[in-house]
Amino acid sequence: MRTILEAARALRARQVSSVELTQASLDRIASHDPRLNAMMAMMPESALERARKADLELAAGTDLGPLHGIPIAVKDVFCTKGVRTTVGSKIFENFVPDHDAAVVERLAAAGAVLVGKTGMHEIAYGVTSNNPHFGAVRNPWGTDRVPGGSSGGSGSAVAADLVFMAMGSDTGGSIRIPAAFCGTVGLKPTFGRVSRYGVMPLDFSLDHMGPLTRSVRDAALTLNALAGFDARDDTSSQRAVEPDYSPPASAGIHGLRIGIPENFYFDHVDAAVEAGVRKMAETARQLGAHLVPIRVPDIAAMNVTARVILLSEAAALMEPYMNRRSEFGADVLALLDQGRLLPATDYVNAQRLRQLMRLEFSRLWERVDCLFTPCSPIGAPKIGQTFVRIRGRDEDVRLASTRAVRAVNLLGLPALSMPCGLDSEGMPLALQIIGKPFDEAGILRAGAALEDATDFHTLTPPS
Repeated sequence: MRTILEAARALRARQVSSVELTQASLDRIASHDPRLNAMMAMMPESALERARKADLELAAGTDLGPLHGIPIAVKDVFCTKGVRTTVGSKIFENFVPDHDAAVVERLAAAGAVLVGKTGMHEIAYGVTSNNPHFGAVRNPWGTDRVPGGSSGGSGSAVAADLVFMAMGSDTGGSIRIPAAFCGTVGLKPTFGRVSRYGVMPLDFSLDHMGPLTRSVRDAALTLNALAGFDARDDTSSQRAVEPDYSPPASAGIHGLRIGIPENFYFDHVDAAVEAGVRKMAETARQLGAHLVPIRVPDIAAMNVTARVILLSEAAALMEPYMNRRSEFGADVLALLDQGRLLPATDYVNAQRLRQLMRLEFSRLWERVDCLFTPCSPIGAPKIGQTFVRIRGRDEDVRLASTRAVRAVNLLGLPALSMPCGLDSEGMPLALQIIGKPFDEAGILRAGAALEDATDFHTLTPPS
């Protein structure tokens, strides 16, 4: 059993108990995490207690849904009452919240069994999860490789079968990059779709919360538990949620208009990435979708705009702690210092440009229903690698990794990362499906149809 749906069926058929699933998860973590460093904190006693309760509830006919009794984890950016929440930072290493994040509350209400919290890039500000305080998180496909960031522990834990689902946060690709590098599914919902209450923020206007899973349908059923308005989050949307985000058993996409960008997204990517994404597009065409060549607005300018906003807002959030400079890692400190040097005029103009860019991008939806793009132009680089060679040209690892995903945060659009093959070194590659605002159901349906027609999601890391 690798997916939530498989485990949920087994639970209801009495083929396995929640206690057995949870103990297996704890045992696998004990066996494999010493080499992966994916888990930041473990909660074995409370997890087994919740699993025992789930077994009793299911036996008595109380069924809270597919997540009921399923072992999961959350990134260490989500507050957990009575359990340390470090945000991957030395500054917060002893912070113990007195409340749960809204996401943790909703997962508990769905009956999920929280076994622990996952490691991450310091303060969620990076793409490698090379944490100077708690050690580097490693990729199960190759322990000399980064798992992506900042939700690297979540990507590593799901790919290595430590848990069935792990929550991440995404400010400039921090769900989708780990999903891409670790060969999992990653869903970044529309801005405001999932509550940010109780999440240690990196950025006021770019942060999104979403799951990393082993299948598209698992991401959908997790969204069912998470989506909805929360008055405690002033960015939470009151737009009605779908009754069920889960695609049907046979997800058809006949007539779907898929935009294939003619500019930017395929300009400078590894040949294997391009081949994988185009193969998925051709699969969609064979399933009855229409491939629409389309020119997208200036994504490079959107990336610059998003970086200005992130640098400014992250620096503002961390300003109260800047007298503790020695407690920041060198890479994060450099970014915070850059943000403090940006003039307010740059920030204001970036926010003004953002509104114009949203309007310009929204015109694409008159012609297409979603976009297919690479998620990352590369497979996972090695730990400590600062530059990567793409088709004969060296590029900064951070800029390369975020190039295809950052603008989606600026626009607040939903996006899905899903596996589409392996590179020449056997590392996972990913397709990104970008959708209209609040059309998570649409991109999940497209992803499920592709998953039904291919086997990339069944690939697992080498033993």
